Amino acid sequence: MIDGLRLAFTTLTVLPIRGGRVDRAAARVAMSVAPAVGALLGLVLGGILWLLREAHAPGLVAAGVAVAAAGLLTRGMHLDGLADTIDALGSYRRGDEALAVMKKADIGPFGVAAIAVTVLIQAGALTGMPVAGVVVAWAAGRLAIPIACRRGVAAARPQGLGALVAGTVPVPVAAVGAVLVAGAAIAAAPDRPWQGPAAVVASGAVVVLLVRHAVRRFGGITGDVLGAAVELATTVALIGLSLG
Repeated sequence: MIDGLRLAFTTLTVLPIRGGRVDRAAARVAMSVAPAVGALLGLVLGGILWLLREAHAPGLVAAGVAVAAAGLLTRGMHLDGLADTIDALGSYRRGDEALAVMKKADIGPFGVAAIAVTVLIQAGALTGMPVAGVVVAWAAGRLAIPIACRRGVAAARPQGLGALVAGTVPVPVAAVGAVLVAGAAIAAAPDRPWQGPAAVVASGAVVVLLVRHAVRRFGGITGDVLGAAVELATTVALIGLSLG
């Protein structure tokens, strides 16, 4: 458990926590608790938003700083994974050829567009978002990880992060995480108690579709696919929470 918690924070954040054992048992714990790590990140980002608003910063400026902080706190690895995954999908190649595109060090036009659109939507949604909504959105974003790493989902490569974490999370554990995040999402819009859970369900559905497509095109998931899942889930949750 302790090794798994350490792995969760060292993998998903920039916190200088000493690493422990790294194996599939630790990965199972780390991927299972990812939504809790996301909620903590959301709390930090919500605090940044609140402080900037109290300092009378323009709404879009405060939101832009929060999005930038999110990238810094996660080493930008999820955005990088999004770009690599979209480049691979945009190449219309399959299997090893698509994985070769994903592995390239540079970012292609599809990847650049994906990052730009994602950052723009996230900043726009955060402009009027309450702190509770930020916490829920980032928890929903990291809920993508146990969903993508659930039992039955294969790794696209025999090595790398995908091989370490793919198929490690029991389906009931992923389901319980989804229920907990959806239940907590009610607090994001208490006057419309359906809105938060609906946003979480929508973000989870997008992850399921992405993982299915990745399995069909790549043969399974990779670390880049996980990053893409996180960013897409966070963005969809933010859109859902910003409506109305």
